[in-house]
Amino acid sequence: MGLLIDRDSFSPQDFRRYNSRLNQNLKALQKMMSQPGFGQFNGGRKIGAELEIYLIDDEGRPAFFNGEIHDELKDPQLTLELNRFNLEYNLKPVALRDKPFSSMAKEIRRALTHIDRAAQKYNCSTLPIGILPTAREADFGYHAMTDIARYRALTNGLRDLRGGPFHIEIEGKDFLKLDMQDVTLEGANTSLQVHLQVLPEEFADYYNALQLITPLAVAIAANSRFVFGHRLWHETRVPLFKQSIDCRRYDPLRPQPARVNYGHSWVRESAFELFSEAVRLYEPLLPIYGEEDPIACVNSGGIPQLDELRLQQGSVWFWNRPVYDAAEGGHLRIEARALPAGPTVSDMNANIVLLLGLMELFRRDIRVLLPAMPFEYCVRNFHSAAQLGLDAELIWPNAKQIRPEYLTCRELLEHLLEKLPDALEALGIAASEYEPALAILSARLASGQTGAVWQLDAYEHLRRSCDREQAISQMVRLYQRNSRDGKPVHQWSVT
Repeated sequence: MGLLIDRDSFSPQDFRRYNSRLNQNLKALQKMMSQPGFGQFNGGRKIGAELEIYLIDDEGRPAFFNGEIHDELKDPQLTLELNRFNLEYNLKPVALRDKPFSSMAKEIRRALTHIDRAAQKYNCSTLPIGILPTAREADFGYHAMTDIARYRALTNGLRDLRGGPFHIEIEGKDFLKLDMQDVTLEGANTSLQVHLQVLPEEFADYYNALQLITPLAVAIAANSRFVFGHRLWHETRVPLFKQSIDCRRYDPLRPQPARVNYGHSWVRESAFELFSEAVRLYEPLLPIYGEEDPIACVNSGGIPQLDELRLQQGSVWFWNRPVYDAAEGGHLRIEARALPAGPTVSDMNANIVLLLGLMELFRRDIRVLLPAMPFEYCVRNFHSAAQLGLDAELIWPNAKQIRPEYLTCRELLEHLLEKLPDALEALGIAASEYEPALAILSARLASGQTGAVWQLDAYEHLRRSCDREQAISQMVRLYQRNSRDGKPVHQWSVT
């Protein structure tokens, strides 16, 4: 996030200085965004991604070796995650006109192979999955946390704001209820985070379109069915992420926004609204400040780093959020954070294609649709899709409607998939790049078998001949074998 975080305790003066820098950062950003030519694409619109993965042992349990593997590989694209059994690989940005999905698939496969080779020394291997079903409560706690100052500081800040344990309560086919004394359960969630470069003047339409269509992407990409052996939501990352770091203290007279949320309203004009929300609505957790004078930098024609603002953004987790980057003369990106990791590289590619295609398709008419879609309906759709998957019933806008319309995710996707080629070509993506992904999406939709559906079906099949723990373990090992074979999840058998 720019600034080096080398400590985990701070003084009141640190917070005062940091808050002052945040205000300077906002003023500098606003001035930057108003300058002609800011954020223009150099070499075409780019896409990027970050893939979070689990490390597991031969029994499919979490393997606590991320630091050792990271140190051994010394790969600048590989970073440490919150827990010692997680790593993140940052893919290189690629222009949409330059075979982006072939390039990303090749890079992910190469990265996983690279990490697996290093992991052999520690008798472990990689697994891309939203939540690892075999993880147990004993796998979480301070002993599981990656020992770097940033994570200690985040944990201390969230715990101090909370003033007590973090309460988890999620109901699906089973019911999970527990209290955690730290935030390491957040690290149970691993995702595929997608970045799309956008121009300042088009940000609002693209972002609002992404907010509208994310429930559809979550429903068909769902891959996080189990927590501690409990059968919960199709995409349990959604409630688990929010609750595992929910630092709010209950006070009906003084409501506070959750640090993990889907947003507060549609964007009216620009990305600046969202950057401002991150500063105005959320207490700082990491008051680390640098020496840069961002306003002076802009006034002299420079490109400010805005490290303090980026650091604040990193402690507020919108499911879709804006990103400012000083690279390439300064630019804006939208980061889509709701897709889970896995099951296979081809499935993840297909999920990205769907996300981009739907975003482009709906951003064209988004201003006409928004009057028919109060924002709270969109939030409701997001949680419904995460809970019920393709069978979730969504409130969906229509420019000619006289009352809200309710359609399932399955019905909506059946209608929308055939419209995606036109949208993807408008983004400059070649047919040879998107057609294999659309074929996978169509087959997955026809079969109804997402990663989450397969996990539950395989578990229930195995449960006929063994106890719950054995069934979970065997299901994870079968999942890994299928994932490595590379066949998309709609082709997987439960045996």
